[in-house]
Amino acid sequence: MSRQYIDCREFPSTMHCSVAISADTPKELLEAAVQHATTVHGHQDSPELRQQLAQMFKSGTPPVSLPSATAA
Repeated sequence: MSRQYIDCREFPSTMHCSVAISADTPKELLEAAVQHATTVHGHQDSPELRQQLAQMFKSGTPPVSLPSATAA
């Protein structure tokens, strides 16, 4: 199974969170992402949150920096 990640920088918020989390298994990544979402962002752990987070997973590792939205 390939490494997967989720990157808060892809979901702008008032916190300007720059955390990216990666793991070797979807289960491990989901648990870390849920812990981050509840502890840092104040979300409630629920089946809906877990489903939303899992749908945001990407294959590979997070980039060092995200491309600028204003770059041509």
